[in-house]
Amino acid sequence: MLVVDDDDSVREALDLLIRTAGWRAETYASAAAFLARPRALVPSCLVLDVSLPDLSGLDLQNRLGTDRSELPIIFITAHGDVPMTVRAMKAGAAEFLTKPFREDVLLDAIASALERSRAALDQHSEARVLRDRYATLSRREREVMALVVSGLLNKQTAGELHISEITVKAHRGKVMRKMGAGSLPDLVKMAERLGVTLGATNEVPAPLRS
Repeated sequence: MLVVDDDDSVREALDLLIRTAGWRAETYASAAAFLARPRALVPSCLVLDVSLPDLSGLDLQNRLGTDRSELPIIFITAHGDVPMTVRAMKAGAAEFLTKPFREDVLLDAIASALERSRAALDQHSEARVLRDRYATLSRREREVMALVVSGLLNKQTAGELHISEITVKAHRGKVMRKMGAGSLPDLVKMAERLGVTLGATNEVPAPLRS
């Protein structure tokens, strides 16, 4: 659990509340101090004050960008308004709480955010496995994979690549084994996640987003 709030008393109160609930807490007095910490890919969430001495909470959310889905943000503020709330939620905030709020409301929000974080990390892990598997395919195997998942039959794929149908079947079998696909629909789903197209090359697709 990560907390960013410039008010010492608020940080101390949140730290105690979070630890009492059984979670580990790290607290920071500014956005800069938070950004200086190494990124840790473990289930967590960020309890973030909107008003900070350097970057605002909303600016920090923007700085983190959309590639931090494993770190849901719960905003807390004493001076919230509708436009502020809408901006935060549209940018992917998990919750927006106005001070004072009940402890159980925050704890429920944290529990929900942690589940969201675990799910995002699982998706990131699956994406890495897919990229690693795809990296083991030869150029020809990637070409066969791209054509097969596009709906072409073995005979049609053979015609496109100017190779025999038997060779296509051999490559297709290797693709299925290397990718760990139990069926063609499984392979199609993997290709969709990888962004494999008819123009597939030797390049491994860029990191996937969940």
